[in-house]
Amino acid sequence: MTGHEFTDDELERWSRNILLPEVGVDGQRKLAAARALVVGAGGLGSPAILYLAAAGVGTLGIADGDRVELSNLNRQVLHGAADVGRPKVESARDAVLARSPACRVVTIFCRLTARNVRQTVRGWDVVLDATDNFPARFLISDACWLERVPLVSAGVVGFQGQLLTVLPQAGSPCYRCLLPEPSADQYAATCGQAGVLGAAAGVLGAMQAVEAIKVLLGIGHGFERRLLVYDALAGKVRIANRVKDPACALCGPKATIADVVEYRLTCCPGGVAGPDGCCMPAAPLKRQAKSVRRRGAKGR
Repeated sequence: MTGHEFTDDELERWSRNILLPEVGVDGQRKLAAARALVVGAGGLGSPAILYLAAAGVGTLGIADGDRVELSNLNRQVLHGAADVGRPKVESARDAVLARSPACRVVTIFCRLTARNVRQTVRGWDVVLDATDNFPARFLISDACWLERVPLVSAGVVGFQGQLLTVLPQAGSPCYRCLLPEPSADQYAATCGQAGVLGAAAGVLGAMQAVEAIKVLLGIGHGFERRLLVYDALAGKVRIANRVKDPACALCGPKATIADVVEYRLTCCPGGVAGPDGCCMPAAPLKRQAKSVRRRGAKGR
């Protein structure tokens, strides 16, 4: 494979990646040519952004419309006390370039809406959804499916988190195959109400980076047909099967969704929270995982 010719410094920087048979020099060249967009530079986005840049992803997009707050610093490791009040995209960009100066960072300081989301995700090799509310999750997942961009989505609140990948191709389940649409009883308190363990967000964000790198390299067995459910307090990880819903409004044979849908539901009373990776379904994760497992068993 031809492509980027690494300098001696670059070969040393990524030598541990290159030693992996699944990566090698050709895989590292793929990463150098890759474009990854992370939506949300908060608790999930922080570790995901850092690990993607450290892995050698050549172009890294960071989309976030919020500014750094003091309460963010227990989990949003991209930012420091001196960054309070700054746009998160600026703080994130500086943190990336301090560690990986060769990375090309594209900052997008805005909230995603039905008007701009498809244009924002278009052209990227993979999108990581690190937002904290279900309207944003559906908006991003719909846009990625319609624009045929792979998606790695995660969420965390308290001590619990979940992770899945969506590959927009025939036979693969989309996000709506798992959750057809958001509803009032699918919302839980945000981290501002229920709290969140920063290290738990770090675990899920790092896993998002792993899955995104696997997508970019085309290696390993991902979560495009599975759901990972993580309970940090219980010390448990559960894997549930996901299957394609033949009646899905987005990806089914009789799909009715031809463009993105912007929901007006909110995670927190009085307004929509900003990207932070802290919103989860209100239904207990055990029930959700069992339900998905039952549907997966029927589909096998």
